Amino acid sequence: MSELSSRSLADQYRRFSYRRYLWICLFAATIIGITLFNIMSGPAGLGIWDVLKGIWSPDSLSPTDRTIIWDFRLPYSVMAICVGACLGLAGAEMQTVLNNPLASPSTLGVLYAATLGASIAILIQAAPFGISQNYIIPVFAFLGAITSILMLLGVSRLFGATADTVILFGIAMVFALQALISLIQFVADSDSLQQIVFWTMGSLARASWEKVFIIAAALAVCVPFSVRHMWKMTALRGGEEYAKSYGVSVDRLRLIVLLRVSVLTAVAVSFTGVIGFVGLVGPHISRLVFGEDHRFYLPGAALASAVILSGASVLSKSIIPGILIPDGIVTALIGIPLFLALLINQKRKGLV
Repeated sequence: MSELSSRSLADQYRRFSYRRYLWICLFAATIIGITLFNIMSGPAGLGIWDVLKGIWSPDSLSPTDRTIIWDFRLPYSVMAICVGACLGLAGAEMQTVLNNPLASPSTLGVLYAATLGASIAILIQAAPFGISQNYIIPVFAFLGAITSILMLLGVSRLFGATADTVILFGIAMVFALQALISLIQFVADSDSLQQIVFWTMGSLARASWEKVFIIAAALAVCVPFSVRHMWKMTALRGGEEYAKSYGVSVDRLRLIVLLRVSVLTAVAVSFTGVIGFVGLVGPHISRLVFGEDHRFYLPGAALASAVILSGASVLSKSIIPGILIPDGIVTALIGIPLFLALLINQKRKGLV
């Protein structure tokens, strides 16, 4: 009887795992489909076979179509995937180590710190150390985001790296950064103010292969460390005492994960501006599908967030024909009702 029961449990677990892998494949297939549609959409009127042929054999296209696909639409679409994956992975890890379902890259003020850095670069209009003007704003945004997380880690080490300490200091930092950004907007001239406001809206329009490579490289560097900590973060979901009973150094894990989250977020938003809700909604979708097993939860969050931002990039070109709406506006418009729907669904199931 016990042998039959163990076989039955093994079969159930095997079917359960198959369903999880099926969902991973479904997310990946959705990303591919949206990416193809993203490349097709636009005034050029490219068909699906033109896109597939252009990706497989660029030389078979006319110079105009090849330029449209390879220099504009393909980097734009791939950048949406990479930025979405970075924000989704960052949000998922942050929600785990802070034990807060409302945690996201904006919770700790990283997005606002990046905005402050970009605003300073726009205001002073400087190009130190021979840095190209096209990259001075992303560099300042990255430095602002990293500085904020270093301050956060310093305070956490000084007062103890508890989840409550990190969250409270992050909230305080958000208000301080918002005040500084408002001060810069107040003293900026009309041209600088316009650039700052547009940057805070978040847009993938400035995508290029060089920027895609930088973001993809940061994601590739951080993913192995996320994989290494999957078991520890799964244990942490059972509570700090439960994780400590398995030998997990919770404080050290939290500091390492927050540093990794800051790198993912800073690199992603330094080239796009502020894109909210992606790092908040994607992890909730993944948790709803995969549960708390971080072997599936983390890649699911990255893929779900990539789907959201890729879909938003399509909508940004389709809502008003001929006008490219900033992606940050679209993610907020679709993210708010989607997040509320997820919360209501989880409330009905007694999960929140």
